[in-house]
Amino acid sequence: MSAPLWQPGESQQHCRLARFWEQARDNSGQPLPDYNALHTWSVEQPEAFWQQVWDFCGIQGDAGETVLTRRDRFQDTAWFPQGRLNYAENLLHRNDTHPALVSVLEDGTRDVISYAQLRVAAGQVAAQLKAAGIEPGDRVAGFMPNRIETVIAALGAAWIGAVWSSCSPDFGVSGVLDRFGQIEPRVLITCDGYHYNGKWIDLGERIDALHDALTPELLVVVPGKGDSTRVQRALIWHTWLENAGPAPDFLRLPFNHPLFILYSSGTTGQPKCIVHGAGGTLLQQTKELQLHGDVGADDTLFYFTTCGWMMWNWLICGLHTGASLVLYDGNPAYPNTARLFDLVDEEGVTHFGTSAKFVQAVEKSGLVPRDSHKLTTLRTLFSTGSPLLHESYDFLYQQVKPDLLVSSISGGTDIISCFALGNPLLPVYRGELQCLGLGMDVAVFDDNGNPLADSKGELVCRQPFPSCPVQFWNDPDGRRFHKAYFARFNGVWAHGDYAEQVPHDHHVGLIIHGRSDAVLNPGGVRIGTAEIYRQVETLTDIREAIVVGQEWQGDVRVVLFVVLTDGASLDDDLKARIRKAIREGASPRHVPAVIAEVPEIPRTVSGKIVELAVREVIHGREVTNRNALANPQALAHFANRPELGD
Repeated sequence: MSAPLWQPGESQQHCRLARFWEQARDNSGQPLPDYNALHTWSVEQPEAFWQQVWDFCGIQGDAGETVLTRRDRFQDTAWFPQGRLNYAENLLHRNDTHPALVSVLEDGTRDVISYAQLRVAAGQVAAQLKAAGIEPGDRVAGFMPNRIETVIAALGAAWIGAVWSSCSPDFGVSGVLDRFGQIEPRVLITCDGYHYNGKWIDLGERIDALHDALTPELLVVVPGKGDSTRVQRALIWHTWLENAGPAPDFLRLPFNHPLFILYSSGTTGQPKCIVHGAGGTLLQQTKELQLHGDVGADDTLFYFTTCGWMMWNWLICGLHTGASLVLYDGNPAYPNTARLFDLVDEEGVTHFGTSAKFVQAVEKSGLVPRDSHKLTTLRTLFSTGSPLLHESYDFLYQQVKPDLLVSSISGGTDIISCFALGNPLLPVYRGELQCLGLGMDVAVFDDNGNPLADSKGELVCRQPFPSCPVQFWNDPDGRRFHKAYFARFNGVWAHGDYAEQVPHDHHVGLIIHGRSDAVLNPGGVRIGTAEIYRQVETLTDIREAIVVGQEWQGDVRVVLFVVLTDGASLDDDLKARIRKAIREGASPRHVPAVIAEVPEIPRTVSGKIVELAVREVIHGREVTNRNALANPQALAHFANRPELGD
């Protein structure tokens, strides 16, 4: 086994997880000797564990006398059945002049709002929504960039028990309607435009089209750079807030009262509307931020995300820790890949969140952040969205900061949280997510539902957890919900990731090898796509790649499409180097039968590559929901390829 890239030092011994750990005891009242024991206790004694999370993390509200009531079905387990709380009250419990949100836009515009000011503004939104007759359970939709007003609107909705749902403004009208059209919002809050890649993108026509199609009772427009008064039938944000009456009392509602509606990618059909409850979201995310992330009131948390990705919801829960949050809206690599590292120095970021693809882009750009930036405040780097390559770990420790805690995390929209995360008390190993999340009974199963200790299989969760979705919207009998997660293994959550556990002396690490539905199967051998990306995307001539399986002569063969860097050519020499890298770094079975060049790769609006859609195209099958893609025109590059035969 390779040596750790990072080890906890003296400062980590006093972190929040260490203090939480000290309070935990097994059934006989004994301390828990290592992380394996702590994790086992957290899943075998869920009542004790989640009650301790509630108390330690400072949840505001009434927990009630019962932590959970088990029922026949996994998803029907009742958490804190007598509990009552309000999400906004919890995120706004700090009420002073400390900066709550720092908003930085691509054009350099910077705004700051304190916790006290944020509480006032969210209260104004709550007052106006209540005055308009918005009731608990009504939907408030945001077609918004990642800026202060978006957080204010979401908290104002939660204040009175309304349900918040958001799409980022890079969605087209059809993509928004595929989502908001299902949930029928009574209120639509939007911005008149946003900055991206050095340009102002006006949203006026899209807003008018959405208003006509959705017919919300209220349309509120936040002025950006455009002329908001030209948007038909719109209230202007600042005037709307200024005319608000007194803030109502926080409405404490049952633990599972709906808080957010998030959406699946929708690449194989209409997006699923995933309803998440207030209590489960808050309890799970604050556990991850405080215990696994060690985020506290003196920290500054940044995550690059849009409002169409669950990491935005995860980020704003950082307010519960009392930290300052940095919001950024725009192209993270404009005018160059140094932009987000500039933010670290300018804002004193302690916890920096990004995607694995951004880390690769920085490396390929030639930037060496440890030389170009100070990064003195930076302690932790979070990465998610896709597996963080082994070589990206090397880059982060060699070229960014050698004493950085690299926390690769993995979960998803479905659980609005994580199954595996970082840990300030455990070592970091190359290519591994540090540990299984506390309270999450994560395992890896073979096709027959048998646990695998150290080989690849299906990532599952065997026991209920608080952030299990409340329901799918418009799924009254729960059939779609059951099919999505429980049809594969009866009574067990199947997450759809192809993964592998890595046993260590005192904990278990995890490696994600890609999505299960994208796994390749040449000659009956299952291959995770991440195993190929790891080898290919380290080559300087390759900007990015996508790999799919093609049905071929009664079997499946591996087909690799690559986007080249400027000046590179996919000649025989480069193809040979690609095959050599894959053969030596993975195995001969991973070597693609076909390597072809494309100018771009299709992605969802949240930036994830869509292997399934490409697979359908190369087989001449229809892609049913192109509205889910940020660049649906890219699919044309994969159709009728002569390299793929008839």
